[in-house]
Amino acid sequence: MTQSVIDDLKRSQILELLEQGKRIDGRALDESRKLVVEINAIPKANGSARVRLGDTEAVCGVKIQPDRPFPDMGDKGIFICTAELLPLSHPSVETGPPGPDVIELARVVDRGIRESHMVDVSQLVIEKNKSVVGVFADIVVVDYDGNLFDACSYAATAALLNSKTPKWEMVDDVPTLVEGAETDLPTTTIPVSITMAKIGNHIIVDPNSDEWSAMDCRVTITTDSEGNIIAMQKGGSDGFTIDEIIKCGDLSIKQGAQIRETLKQAAKGS
Repeated sequence: MTQSVIDDLKRSQILELLEQGKRIDGRALDESRKLVVEINAIPKANGSARVRLGDTEAVCGVKIQPDRPFPDMGDKGIFICTAELLPLSHPSVETGPPGPDVIELARVVDRGIRESHMVDVSQLVIEKNKSVVGVFADIVVVDYDGNLFDACSYAATAALLNSKTPKWEMVDDVPTLVEGAETDLPTTTIPVSITMAKIGNHIIVDPNSDEWSAMDCRVTITTDSEGNIIAMQKGGSDGFTIDEIIKCGDLSIKQGAQIRETLKQAAKGS
C-alpha cells in the first residue's frame, strides 16, 4: 500500500470524525493540545525555554551581545529569530541547508514577535549609530507532531520573557561589559500565535501531524496582550472565505488569551 493511499484513508477518517464534531485525538475542534513550558532549559544562555505542545517539542536559547546597528536604525537594538529542525525530530528531516518550510517557520515566529514590539529595542542602545545590543533567539525543534509555528513561537516568547541582558558602556569606542549590572530584557507585551487548519469545511485549532497532513490550508494569527491581531500568515493550496477568516480571528483572540496565561505563569516561576 503506497503512502498516498494511506494518507487518503487517514484524511477520510479525519473528515468522518470532523463531521461528527470530533477529532482524531479526542480534542474539541477549538481546543489546543496541552502546553508545558520549562524555563531556563539552557543554563548558559541569556534566556531559554523548552516547550511541549502535545508531542511537538521545541527549545529556544537567547543570546544577547553588542552589535553594530542597522544603517537606518542607529537608535534601536537588533532582534533576530532563527529556527532549525534536528534530524531526530522526524524521519523526513535531513541534514543540510534549511528548506522553504523552515525558512517560513523562522519568519513567522520572528514577525509575530517583531510586529508586536515585544522586545523594546529602543532601550537596547549602547551609543547611537555606533553600538547597540543584539538579541538573537535560536529555536531548535526536537520532536515534530504538527504545528511547529505555535510551539516555536511559544518557546521563543517564553525564552525572551525570562532573558537577562548584560549592560555595556562605550570605553575608547569599544562596548565594555559593566559587571553586576544585568537587568531583565525590556519587554512590552506577550505575543501569542494560534494556528488553525481547514479540512473540508471544518476549522480546527492546533493541528497535530495527522491533521497537518490532511489539511487543505492553514492560517497562523498572532495577537498581543490587548487582543489586537498583529500578524497573519496563510499557507496551503486552498483558501478561506471571509467568514472563515473572521472565525479564525475570533479563535486566535480567545485561545491566545489562555495560552498567554500559561506563558505568564511560567515566566513568574523563573
